[in-house]
Amino acid sequence: MKQIPSVDLRDFLSGEPERKQKFVNEIGKAYEDIGFVALKGHFLNDQLVDELYGEVKQFFDLPVETKQKYEIPGIGGQRGYVGFGKETAKGFKKGDLKEFWHFGQYLEDGSKYAAEYPDNVEVTENPKFNVVGKEAYQMLEKTGVYVLRALALYLGLDEFYFDKYVAEGNSILRPIHYPPITQEPDNAVRAAAHGDINLITLLMGAQGKGLQVMNHEGEWIDAIAQPDELMINVGDMLSRHTNNKLKSTIHQVVNPPRELWGTSRYSIPFFMHPVSEMPLNALENCVDENHPKLYEDTTAGEYLHERLVELGLIKK
Repeated sequence: MKQIPSVDLRDFLSGEPERKQKFVNEIGKAYEDIGFVALKGHFLNDQLVDELYGEVKQFFDLPVETKQKYEIPGIGGQRGYVGFGKETAKGFKKGDLKEFWHFGQYLEDGSKYAAEYPDNVEVTENPKFNVVGKEAYQMLEKTGVYVLRALALYLGLDEFYFDKYVAEGNSILRPIHYPPITQEPDNAVRAAAHGDINLITLLMGAQGKGLQVMNHEGEWIDAIAQPDELMINVGDMLSRHTNNKLKSTIHQVVNPPRELWGTSRYSIPFFMHPVSEMPLNALENCVDENHPKLYEDTTAGEYLHERLVELGLIKK
């Protein structure tokens, strides 16, 4: 496959059985073939997108000393600010050329997960950053719920199979700033080749060149969305749970041509995570004689911890 397929969530939401099934078939096949789709018809509107980018740029323009106030020790970077070069892709020694922020789940009072999840961090210099971030988080989460419902049907499960696992899930909204490159990068790239940890990732900001996906032939292909599209990919948790029927695809963000080194890049992925107790054991209908079970049983919480250690965000 040489390009990322495009699908429209409005087909799934149409109330028309044929259109709904068309979406299920298209997204399921794309996730078997390449692990990525570009999705139209999501729940973000243009005004919210514009406001979010404005607030994100304003935050990253703050002095480094101010941003460092929001770097919270002891939580593995799960909330607040993570400084430039702190995250390293699995198998790489060089830190990625980026800084980022984490918004986490917004829990109801009395939630049993209140003790498990760190609190969200409030930026006092720019209160609107917090408000707009929360709204975007919730619209992306809503979009992700419907994508997972379609995938449940594709997998022969009850349509609402994933709902109970992603309600109050440990999902993360991560605005990323890739600053201008000021010197020869010494083998570092903006985001080294990696697979995502979570169930699915919904990415804003894939309109320009930079994001590349490795297809089954081992070729890097550009993943470029239209302005009204999100790029959505399968993460390792979902790939593991489906015994690799749905593919978590290696991807990277490459450095721009030298003439564009002086420019910043912003992208905003939403990493959709389940609750920690979700079993990631291979689904029975994804295992047969031709597709033997590939992974040991584990839970989402155990797997997340293991991967955060590998990324250098949690120390052993």
